[in-house]
Amino acid sequence: MPDGVRTSRFEQLRKGPVAISGPAFNQAVVRYLKLKAFGMQSLDFTGIPPVRFNALARYADMISVYKIARMPPARRTAMLVAFVRSCEISALDNALDVLDGVIADIGREAKKIGQKKRLRTLKDLDKSALELAHICSVLLDENIDSELLRTTIFEKCPPARLADTITFINAIARPPDASVHDEMVEQYGRVRRFLPCLLENIEFSAAPAGETTLEAIRYLAAIRSTRRQHIDDAPMAIITGPWKRLCYGKDGHLSRQGYTLCVMNKLRDSLRRRDIYVARSERWGDPRAKLLQGQDWHTSRVQVYRSLGHPLNAGEAVNALTRQLDTVYRQVAKNFADNQAVSLDFTGKRTKLTIAHLNGLDEPPTLKLLSKHISDLLPVVDLTELLLEINAHIGFADEFTHASEAGARMDDLTVSICAVLLAEACNIGMEPFIRPNIPALTRYRLS
Repeated sequence: MPDGVRTSRFEQLRKGPVAISGPAFNQAVVRYLKLKAFGMQSLDFTGIPPVRFNALARYADMISVYKIARMPPARRTAMLVAFVRSCEISALDNALDVLDGVIADIGREAKKIGQKKRLRTLKDLDKSALELAHICSVLLDENIDSELLRTTIFEKCPPARLADTITFINAIARPPDASVHDEMVEQYGRVRRFLPCLLENIEFSAAPAGETTLEAIRYLAAIRSTRRQHIDDAPMAIITGPWKRLCYGKDGHLSRQGYTLCVMNKLRDSLRRRDIYVARSERWGDPRAKLLQGQDWHTSRVQVYRSLGHPLNAGEAVNALTRQLDTVYRQVAKNFADNQAVSLDFTGKRTKLTIAHLNGLDEPPTLKLLSKHISDLLPVVDLTELLLEINAHIGFADEFTHASEAGARMDDLTVSICAVLLAEACNIGMEPFIRPNIPALTRYRLS
């Protein structure tokens, strides 16, 4: 342990991120890079059963450094290698989890700021709107001569004040399709805290649907050392309609701040859909890599098709789905005019299909009577006794094993396991189950 440090390097590597922020993401990436520097990804572990390998890693993550130091050299080496390899993957997953949370938090914060700004201006907006409404009522007053209309309006509201009112409303009123993109620009400083670390240390890959997002990420990585604010040569395919107002400034140039925020938003969406993935990650990796490939697929192909109920010929499956879709579509189109539960809404820019909620069915008296009879037949028993009785029938507690895969030497371990399960399932904590006079329910045993 280094001088002046209270925890060992092993303990530092075991500790993952505990916050959702830009600095927390940077720290999570640094932890991943430290684990990656051991070079375990270059070793071949194909001969080791994954279950055994993961059990070693979990056990190393639970026990103290002193217990590991007292192990035989061969076991200690195997356990540390398994820990570093497994922890490297989980550290990358944790870093990407923090990234997902940070980008989501940026959107939530921008929305919250926008709502606060809106609330602060509502009073002034109401005042200006009422003043304009009063002027418009003069326009609709048929008793006022048209030639004297302007004079009458300016008597009620001087031109300068009317111009100020119009300017104020145009400044704070939002169109129907407006969003909180303006407030998101204020969050750009948060993105700058983690963007260099993200672009330099995380290697993204893309499925065909994520190529445009990956191209934009690589562009940001290429210009990260420059300070120019106008990036008109950036890939434009990623900018969709709602983001154009944020990405393009009043001068028509592409803004670096708006474009970066757009890319981060698209990156989060693509990561969640796995259009963008990180090859070395477990949770954020390529799901296609877990599919059967090559000879393994051809060997299991017939069995998989039969278990799913699909024909071996892909054309037959597509034709069957086509016929099914055509039949259902024709049936819906035929009954659409007479279906009172379905309607079309033409008020917005796009036509919306509205489906009414289904009305609940009343329970018949016979069903209520049957429910009462069943409730009367059920014995009155505590939840703890019920769980122990179920375990006596099926022995589910015997499936719990120690992290070291060694046999447990505790007495009444089943009682302790059931107590912990109930405490977690009911979300009431361990306190209601602690009994100092019962060895299986002591605080030391349950914690």
